[in-house]
Amino acid sequence: MKRGGFSPPNAIPSAIEMDRVTEAFYERLGVRHPIFLAPMGGGPGTPELAAAVSKAGGLGSLGAAYMTPQQIRDAAARAGSPLHINLFAGGWDANASGDATRILAILSRVHERLRIDPPVVPKVGPDPFPEQLKAVLEIRPAMFSFTFGLPDNAALRELRAAEILIAGTATTPREARLLADAGVDAIVLQGAEAGAHRGTFDARFEDAMIPILDLIDAVRRDTSLPLIAAGGLMDGRDIAMVLRRGAAAAALGTAFLATPESGASAAYKSALLHAADARTVITRAFSGRPARGLANEFHEMVDESAILPYPLQNALTRPMRTAAAKRGEAGFLSLWAGTGVARIRAMPAGELVEALVAELQAAQR
Repeated sequence: MKRGGFSPPNAIPSAIEMDRVTEAFYERLGVRHPIFLAPMGGGPGTPELAAAVSKAGGLGSLGAAYMTPQQIRDAAARAGSPLHINLFAGGWDANASGDATRILAILSRVHERLRIDPPVVPKVGPDPFPEQLKAVLEIRPAMFSFTFGLPDNAALRELRAAEILIAGTATTPREARLLADAGVDAIVLQGAEAGAHRGTFDARFEDAMIPILDLIDAVRRDTSLPLIAAGGLMDGRDIAMVLRRGAAAAALGTAFLATPESGASAAYKSALLHAADARTVITRAFSGRPARGLANEFHEMVDESAILPYPLQNALTRPMRTAAAKRGEAGFLSLWAGTGVARIRAMPAGELVEALVAELQAAQR
């Protein structure tokens, strides 16, 4: 087979001399195209979006890190199959604390503008991952992935026993080696260009800002596991590029944010569609963790030293983000987006997958 392409219906993708490991990976997933929906938590990644991508031959995904176990079950039932579910497996500090004086002063001004109650520092509850994982094990999606760290060995054993493909997120070659040593079935490589939260767990995030092509090259030398490339990928030519470099599939998130099936707010979609001259930045202002998105007013208002740790900062800014979405105030939304955002397209998700496939074919010819 030739690597870097897609296949006709009911066949696995034709990628550049696909090895047996990658071929088995696609057979177990049951997808036709090497196009995966990147998991997007917090609202944009809806079950309807996942279903549309899967129906078109790609792999639909649910970013379920902010869902309760029952919400995960309900969303999975609506998303259908094949399905990929993602959770945060690390980075949670139930005892997170810090001096909130400065961030409360900033948020007080914002809340007044949005006409909502003054901000209050919330309490951080226990890590939701263990209970969320129980729901995943009940659902038995085609693939489960995690980011922000590594689940413990017991969790990985349970996933294997349920015959769920396991993928971990790496932002450096060392993280990829740690995932391979833990026995994952595939590795999601998150390049520096990727939108939303950085998945770095074994380095300073500043040291893990590796462009996706360089990351593929470095990791491909060390492992034969299927690699899923993510980071700034927006069209079929981008997909062909990462497949030629040795990825087994491409994960696209920003590309699907302007689709009607996306749960992104109207203000969020408008900001993305008018982002031709906008810049993306890495900021901790919204959640306490580094994440890439469009620069906006709140990002400019918040000094790095005023930010509380994750998940405290994330919970503290949630009322602002919820109110801003309702009022159409993009300046106070976390406008997560990758570096390719200027090439975003507004079309139904199924049509977008078809366009990506056609572009991929053309790029290979």
